[in-house]
Amino acid sequence: MRHRKKGKILDRKKAPRQALLRGLATSLILYERIKTTEAKAKAIKPIVEKLITKGKKHDLNTRRELSKYLYLENATKKVLEELSPRYKERKGGYTRIIKLGQRQGDAAKIVQIEFV
Repeated sequence: MRHRKKGKILDRKKAPRQALLRGLATSLILYERIKTTEAKAKAIKPIVEKLITKGKKHDLNTRRELSKYLYLENATKKVLEELSPRYKERKGGYTRIIKLGQRQGDAAKIVQIEFV
């Protein structure tokens, strides 16, 4: 039974899946817009939104928590200095997913996830 188990498996074991999501979250924060498959975009959306909300506190503990998850220190710095102040008045919903069509090779649904 899968009662109360959140998240998508994305056809990967636990460690590669976590590495993939951390990499996608770091890229989204750095570039503010990435193209990926619909399933991966839906998987990273709540992760990135929680990181932005966490960054609104802007203290040492928050910096350490963000650094633990994000791969690059630039990404942590950007969350704390750019993105969190930008969305200070907003309660949530910092990202949007725009559908782009299907990938040529395997017909996977491609989307663009970006900050609002």
